[in-house]
Amino acid sequence: MRYSKLLKPFTFLCDLAMLNIALSISSFLVVRYYSTEAQTANFILLSNLTWVSIASLTKNYTINRPLVLSQNLNNFLSSIVYHLVLVLGIVYFFRFFEVSRLQMLFTYMLFVALIVIERSFIFTVLDYIRKKGFNNKQILVIGNDDVARRMEKSFMKHPEYGYNFTKNLSEEALANFTKQGLFDHILETNVSEIFICYTALDQDFLKSLVDFGDQNSIKIKFVPDLLLENSKATIINYGNLPVIQLSGGMELSFKIVVFKRCFDVLFSLAVMIPGLPVFVLLTLITKLTSKGPVFYAQERIGKNNKPFRIYKFRSMHVNSEKLGPQLSRDHDPRITKWGRVIRKSRLDELPQFWNVLKGDMSVVGPRPERQFFIEQLMQRSPNYKKLLRLKPGLTSMGQVNYGYAENVDQMCNRVRYDLLYLNNINFNSEMGVILKTIKVMAQLKGK
Repeated sequence: MRYSKLLKPFTFLCDLAMLNIALSISSFLVVRYYSTEAQTANFILLSNLTWVSIASLTKNYTINRPLVLSQNLNNFLSSIVYHLVLVLGIVYFFRFFEVSRLQMLFTYMLFVALIVIERSFIFTVLDYIRKKGFNNKQILVIGNDDVARRMEKSFMKHPEYGYNFTKNLSEEALANFTKQGLFDHILETNVSEIFICYTALDQDFLKSLVDFGDQNSIKIKFVPDLLLENSKATIINYGNLPVIQLSGGMELSFKIVVFKRCFDVLFSLAVMIPGLPVFVLLTLITKLTSKGPVFYAQERIGKNNKPFRIYKFRSMHVNSEKLGPQLSRDHDPRITKWGRVIRKSRLDELPQFWNVLKGDMSVVGPRPERQFFIEQLMQRSPNYKKLLRLKPGLTSMGQVNYGYAENVDQMCNRVRYDLLYLNNINFNSEMGVILKTIKVMAQLKGK
């Protein structure tokens, strides 16, 4: 804990070092051809002064718990934009000196790449040392025992959060404390954060507790006792009145729909055009290694219960489901030798990029199922119907985090991850699922 205060300046100095490494490399590559040494020196000085100014004005060096790399990088990218705008404004508006545009391009490309590596390393190290019991914070939970137990159970599954629980103060135990007695108890137990899950807490007492937290650098957090699985809670301020919204309705916003469609088309073309030789090679090998068609088409259920035909490279023997719908399993005799190879690497699903371009599917989304299995899923997991308002995906959060399902019970467990994705659709979540999918492919963990 005593080293936590050093994390901000350490990260700032690391960022500054990465900036100067990027500046040095770009200067070495460009200065002899496009810039003078004086111009380069001015650019380096301006870049450093501007970055220090931005760092002092923003909160991008606040590293919260739990650690979320994508969110941290998102904040960093906003600082990069501010930095670029300021530097461009000073260089091209005031014209104190000139800088090669090629040098600026190289600098920012290298800076972003170096920061991604640096932050990934820092977060990995923090995760590791917190799992080992270092850099932990003492937390106190006040109120509802049931919510406190669920919190403790959840946090114990994630030691990388870096939290140690002191004894929970239930509603009955809280009644035995005076206001000052509680404050003394908090200081004696060296508590860093307090989670309140007691809705009936006296408002004057709560205000005193918040003031006490401000004076002693203790974070006060509120946990509603209404914990709805898969609800996306957001805080809306109506003047000075904060309101927790648990549901935003069933329709996706127009912005998300447009974002996903643009992302799907661009990403699919980026894979299919340069990957054409791979498609041709897979087509030839599939044709030569087993009798039957190269491609396999099957009806699946898409957005709003609309059926469509999904395409794959054929990996099973012809008529492998003559006894009815079945899920794949380990050592499945229906799979051909070549089929086992392309399923392990998930290359059998590459033709689904055509489904994405047609608009039947998305790159990321819940995996499409057959009506036979959907009927069983709806009986055991009614929340599955929420997923039917999304286009099904070529890959999914459930598939990369939970894995393949061999029965309906496992499919229900996988649905939970896809519901989390439904509540958090953005560029970071899309790229996170795609990167994990690439890892699954590289490790041959397909099935």
